[in-house]
Amino acid sequence: MSLTKIPQVVLNSSSNRCSMPVIAFGTAADTNKSSAETTKVAVIEAIKLGYTHFDTASVYGSEDALGEAIAEALQLGLIKSRGELFITSKLWVTDNFPHLVLPALQKSLQRLKLEYLDLYLIHWPISVKPGDWEIPYSEELITTFDLKGVWTAMEECQKLGLAKSIGVSNFTRKKLEDLLSFATIPPSVNQVEMNPAWNQKKLREFCEAKGIIITAFSPLGAKGASWGSNEVMDSEILKEIAQAHGRTIAQVSLRWLYEKGVTIAVKSYNKERMKQNLEIFDWSLTREDHEKIDQIKQIRVNNGPVVFFDNLWDGET
Repeated sequence: MSLTKIPQVVLNSSSNRCSMPVIAFGTAADTNKSSAETTKVAVIEAIKLGYTHFDTASVYGSEDALGEAIAEALQLGLIKSRGELFITSKLWVTDNFPHLVLPALQKSLQRLKLEYLDLYLIHWPISVKPGDWEIPYSEELITTFDLKGVWTAMEECQKLGLAKSIGVSNFTRKKLEDLLSFATIPPSVNQVEMNPAWNQKKLREFCEAKGIIITAFSPLGAKGASWGSNEVMDSEILKEIAQAHGRTIAQVSLRWLYEKGVTIAVKSYNKERMKQNLEIFDWSLTREDHEKIDQIKQIRVNNGPVVFFDNLWDGET
């Protein structure tokens, strides 16, 4: 089987300027949680297809399965060493406290059976009182988020070599500005919801100017997820463009993101779609395609893990 060669981007503030593959294979589970076995099988299949970047998080419940899949891939000779893979995980909101960052990372590494992560992200810019609460969290569980203290602990994780690079997720421009005002090691990545129906134009421009790579989650609008939207997959504009290129709507959306200069976390355990999601590098969209896509109605669908919380988006749309 011929492996797809996935382009890479350099993470400027990482140890030894790490390179990150532009497509990550996501392992987030919705409420109907994928079984550990399903995730493991999908990851092994993904490695066979050429995926080398895997995206997980402590809250996904997929770190154990990903760790098992990596061990099996090494055993089967699908990869020669751990160094061939790029692994991203995330710090959950109940661990979003300076003294809990390192222990949380160590737990993730234990579950993944790894000695280091390639990228460790602050999952959301909020702190929730430690405990096994039901999501979405009620507002009284929200507590002060000490961004400076947490980021200093993240920097320590990179200095210790437990994470080759550090970054954030779901951060607005205002939150990034706060962080950049004191960070010794700037964030390498900001992972946010982005797709043709939520194009993040202002945030994209800001991150580009600051040398922060954006990773787009829900690149297809998360159709089928409990919080997802059909705006992308049912778009007539994208359907028309896809037909003109002999591609799928998903491929058009992923190619559009790639041409916007962002990296992408895709999530499908369907073998054929996993393959199609990689087939976006040998063709291009036209200027007219981009102009049409710019006309798609904009809607954010992921409002975070809190029932109702004013400060999450800093009033930004």
